This record gives sequence, structure tokens and C-alpha cells, in this order.
Amino acid sequence: MDPIILISLASVLIVGLGLLAFIGRTPKPPKGTYPTTRDANDPAPGGAAGTAVLDRPETDDAGPSGTAVAEPEAPQAAPVPTTDVADTEAPAAVELETPAPAAGRLARLRARLAKSNNIFGKGLLALLSSDNITEDVWEEVEETLLLADLGTAPTLELVDNLRERVTVEGSRDPQQVKAMLHEELVKMVDPGMDRRLDATRRQDRPAVMMVVGVNGVGKTTTVGKIGRVLVAEDRRVVFGAADTFRAAAAEQLATWGSRVGVDTVRSHEDGADPASVAFEAVKTGIEQEADVVIVDTAGRLQNKSNLMDELGKIKRVIEKQAQVDEVLLVLDATTGQNGLAQAKVFAEVVNITGIALTKLDGTAKGGIVVAIQRELGVPVKLVGLGEGPDDLAPFNAEGFVEALLD
Repeated sequence: MDPIILISLASVLIVGLGLLAFIGRTPKPPKGTYPTTRDANDPAPGGAAGTAVLDRPETDDAGPSGTAVAEPEAPQAAPVPTTDVADTEAPAAVELETPAPAAGRLARLRARLAKSNNIFGKGLLALLSSDNITEDVWEEVEETLLLADLGTAPTLELVDNLRERVTVEGSRDPQQVKAMLHEELVKMVDPGMDRRLDATRRQDRPAVMMVVGVNGVGKTTTVGKIGRVLVAEDRRVVFGAADTFRAAAAEQLATWGSRVGVDTVRSHEDGADPASVAFEAVKTGIEQEADVVIVDTAGRLQNKSNLMDELGKIKRVIEKQAQVDEVLLVLDATTGQNGLAQAKVFAEVVNITGIALTKLDGTAKGGIVVAIQRELGVPVKLVGLGEGPDDLAPFNAEGFVEALLD
């Protein structure tokens, strides 16, 4: 056969065999996938939530011009670090704060009050236990009581009662004098006043509490502490951040809420209408079937009539949905008689139902409790002696007087 024909046939044969080999080869799998089916022990590429290309179900994807549209693929999870499962820990659940028992809080507050105000008790006892109680001594007693912010009328009444008892009983024994002074002070503090917060849900709505006062007395902190105690009593609480003028006031209240598990209704706009925030807070409380809605209001100077009028507006707007059951006035106990002047103006605008005295440690004298109750006919319901979350407790007349005279 002609050599040229043989060479041509050989070339055709080689080319044909090459084509057959190319057509019949197995394609190389994409990088990062398995060439065979995974078994149960093989980790999925891209992390535990990933799916290998060869294990994905086939779909009919005709594209934009087709009649069938492919379902969108689920987003791929971020790669999981290559750490042994035994060494990984699940994120810890958020642990909500709970207050100390009321008895413990009262004991601690009394101890701190006794330490900070013992000059009051020691001064009176030293004067009344002297062998010869002259007119000058009684004048010193009056001065001590006035310096303790007891007020003029209560001071004169207390001195008259003590003079009569000391004269009749003729006792100079320090323990007996202390007992007399204790009895007279308890009468003036009036243990018969109802000091319970009105925080009980009505049949169809939550109890609504407004917290008012001037700037810097600790309103927002007091709201947070009250909510903390109510939540510990298994009550559902909603906060209303109606202090829309002080920088970060709403954020501060929301922080308290997150610590104790309370929703906070707030506006993210500076200078928003506080009445509208209060309205939304009460609306939310009704929708959530909350037990209590506590509305924090902006600080007001009692001599600014426009600000006080706005406070009255907040109360009126709230009462379009629900009655305001408690109006708690927060006072700084260190302001003394100036605090009493503040209380008078607030009482005229929003009908105060209770007093929360903060900062009763330090330079506070304690007599303001008697003065403010006498002037307003409104009970002191809560006392605070510091910034700690448990430094707020129900006011107790007996315990308060005992602490003063300790």
C-alpha cells in the first residue's frame, strides 16, 4: 500500500482516539466540593450550615424568558471556625436584675440614715437629758429642730409637747427622754397615712403613674428603681420616656428598662411633644395588658408657668385613655424648705398623691418629712439614700424616727 495512504489512515485513527478520550472523560468537580456523595461524618464545606454543590437538588431554571422561575437559594451562613464542638459555649442568656428583699433594703437604709443624721438625735438627747433644763435649753432645742428642716409650726408644737411631758414626769434619764422624743416624733410623722403606691391594675386597664419634679432630683433613676421592684413582684410594667428635652434622658430610662425587662416607649426626635409620648406609653400599656405604666416627665422649675402648664397638658392627654392613679413628686431632701416651696406649686398643677424623697443621706436633715406632709397632707411614700439600685425603699414612720434618734 502506498506509504502516504498509511500515514493518513494512522493520523485519522490517532485523532479519532483522542476525540473519544476527550468526550468520555469525567469533568473535575468544582473547588471546595466533594466528587462523591458525603457520608454522615463529613463536614459540609463553608461551615455546618453550608450545602455542597453536588448535594443540592436540581431545579428547572429557565431564566427571565422561561415560564418557570427558580426559587431563590437560601443565603449561605458565615463559615464556622474550626473549633471542637466540646470547646464552644452557647451565648449566655440575659440575666435580669432583681432587687434585694424589702426588709434588707429597709435595714440598710435605716443604718445609713442613722449614720448620716445622728447629730440630730444626739443633739436633742444631750439637751433634754441635762440636769437643769432652762429656758435657754429649750431655745437650743427649737434651734436644733429648725435646722433639721422640721418647720416652724411643727417645731413649736413638738417643743410644747416635750416641755409638758418633761415637767410632768420630771425624768432626766436618757432612755426615758429618748422614749418621749420618739413618741412625739412618730406622732408628727403620722404612721397612719396610707403610703402604698397605687400600682394595681384595674379590670380593663393598667394603673398609670406620673413622676414629676424639678431638674436634678433623680426622677428617671427613681422610675427605674420603682419598675425594678414592681417587676420583682411579677407585675408587667411599661415605661414612658416623656422627658424629651434633657439629653439622653430617654436612653437612660431605656437602659433601666433593659436591665429589668421593661419595655420603654420613647421618641427618637429631640424635643418631641412629651404629651404624645405619654399618650403612646399608656396606649402600649393597654394593648399589652400591662399592670402599670410609669411616665417619666421633664424637670420643671416651679416658677416657670409655661412649663408647669405643659405638665398639666401631659396629664390631660393621658386621661383621654386612662385615669392617672398616682402622681409621685420626687424631691431632693437636701433642698430643705425650698423643696417645700416646689411641692406646693406642683400640687396645684397635677394633684400630687405621694412624695419620693431622694438624697436623704449626706446633708439632709430629715425634718423635711414632717414639714412636707403637714403642708400638703400628702404622705412620703418612698425614700432614697444613694445611687445604688437598691437604695430606694418604702417609707416607714417608726423606722425613720428610730434611725434619726439612733
